[in-house]
Amino acid sequence: MTSDRPLVAVAAYHLADDRVSRWPQGGFGVPAPYVERTRAAGGRTAIIAPGEPGDPAEILAPFDALLLVGGGDVDPARYGAEPGDTVYGVEPDRDAFEVDLVREAVGARLPTLCICRGMQVMNVAFGGTLHQHLPGMTGLLAHGVPLDGTESLHDVEVQDGTLLRSATGAGSLACSSHHHQGVDRVGEGLRVSGRSADGLAEALEPADGAAGWAVAVQWHPEDTAGRDPAQQGLFDEFVRRAATDRRAT
Repeated sequence: MTSDRPLVAVAAYHLADDRVSRWPQGGFGVPAPYVERTRAAGGRTAIIAPGEPGDPAEILAPFDALLLVGGGDVDPARYGAEPGDTVYGVEPDRDAFEVDLVREAVGARLPTLCICRGMQVMNVAFGGTLHQHLPGMTGLLAHGVPLDGTESLHDVEVQDGTLLRSATGAGSLACSSHHHQGVDRVGEGLRVSGRSADGLAEALEPADGAAGWAVAVQWHPEDTAGRDPAQQGLFDEFVRRAATDRRAT
């Protein structure tokens, strides 16, 4: 029996050898809220991980949508920079895996949602660059620092006429934020669809409105979606588009 619920590929990250008790060879993982909010929107989920055999088109062939989640920093070498002292959690194979996947997904018009690190991956995949450490820059809001567990709740102003505005139904969003890096130069073919009050790009999507549904956000909508309908709206629209596009094929 074939389910009517769309199947979402969720890209996982490495778990170190000591991350899970009695797992001496490590593993792969995805924090539960990403999966839970996607399921709440009506999607089914399946985890895919670095090292998956096949080219990106083959890997994504069984799926109706792609979700990229948070995690460590993208290797600065991917955008032509030397790593600063604050760079952490670099996984070169994960970078390569996710960069290839997001390029394929956007090119194939597969509905795509990229969260926190996922937004940075999308930007770098299309030739953009990153600020390596926001706390070291002047004039910025507190955006949270993952390594020491600090978080920040701040507003993001949403641009009219964007996929983000349509999905959330809001011109301003209260966003849970814990990231120390951010978008510097925006990647080719992308546009900024939301900014914080300090001017930092907080959301990206394809500049061509006919390029399919792809939304990237720097904050963590999964943190507050259970109590904020606008944040859950991101997941709802993501899954709805996956289901609609699936029925159309």
